Amino acid sequence: MSIEVRDISKSFGDFVALKGVGLRVETGELVALLGPSGSGKTSLLRIIAGLEAPDEGSVLFDGEDATSRNVRDRRVGFVFQHYALFRHMTVFENVAFGLRVRPKRLRPSQAEIREKVMHLLGMVQLDWLAGRYPSQLSGGQRQRVALARALAVEPKVLLLDEPFGSLDARVRQELRRWLRRLHDTIHVTSVFVTHDQEEALEVADRVVVLNEGHVEQIGTPEEVFERPATPFVMNFLGSVNIFHGRVEGGKALLGPIALDYPDHPHASALPAAGYARPHELDVGRSADAANGLWAILERMNAAGALVKIELVGEDGRMLQVEMPRERYLELRPQLGERLYVKPRNLRVFLDTGEPPKDPPRR
Repeated sequence: MSIEVRDISKSFGDFVALKGVGLRVETGELVALLGPSGSGKTSLLRIIAGLEAPDEGSVLFDGEDATSRNVRDRRVGFVFQHYALFRHMTVFENVAFGLRVRPKRLRPSQAEIREKVMHLLGMVQLDWLAGRYPSQLSGGQRQRVALARALAVEPKVLLLDEPFGSLDARVRQELRRWLRRLHDTIHVTSVFVTHDQEEALEVADRVVVLNEGHVEQIGTPEEVFERPATPFVMNFLGSVNIFHGRVEGGKALLGPIALDYPDHPHASALPAAGYARPHELDVGRSADAANGLWAILERMNAAGALVKIELVGEDGRMLQVEMPRERYLELRPQLGERLYVKPRNLRVFLDTGEPPKDPPRR
């Protein structure tokens, strides 16, 4: 089932949660709603579910207006951040609950319920815990039970609100890989809310980046990461180094760095900034080419395959650099050493809010 939201607006008192939001989720797609707290992502999810009503706009399922439909009539499965399991019920009964409360004419037989519940518990790899209670499970196991319960009613749409938000980092990583594999098996149209950039980029087919109630960008994980549409998206999706300056006469002049910017050939100057992620900065001991700057190595974390270092430029600018361990072992930088830092790629944004222009990689 496809989902379309058209010009959705929603306010809570004086707080505007959503401002004319529109997007489409194709049948069988897994889409992440990504943004900081207060960006409107959970409000949008609850409006899709029918748990909240929009002030303006409409929600369509398979092209049919579902805005005024009852929650039960939407055929939506909802997974909450804090599981919302029934503590007095076993794992089996939690999953069976949605089937047992169906109207009598639609309710499966006891044998059918048992077969379906055990199949779902097997799918989430918890069939061996069917007789236990939620208090006897780990956080990751509880979340998988909540997902099985949502799937038991055969939803056309699966909605997940920060499904791994209350779990520790290791369990989160395991569960998001598991969710991706599960989705590839069942192909139910799914939308999940997260503020974790890594989670969205790893799990989703497409990412919707929200900020202050509006959509900043919609695209594949690669598109939003490599070709951010706004400075907000660039900043939100990981660490960045910012080089402030201006564009004029077809050039971007960003402190010691100059590069072509043909979109503004005029002589008048406009404020701008160049953005580079830590892995897009090269570090060496010689200024073998222009468009770099000297900086002092102040901090270093050499644990792991990716070495992270921090440097301070002669103008006081803090720079974050990430380099492969092989390059680190070749360079062997020392704390307090003066090194030459050169951006390998910069995305230039005008301060007027225009989209970034990707210069040729040098």
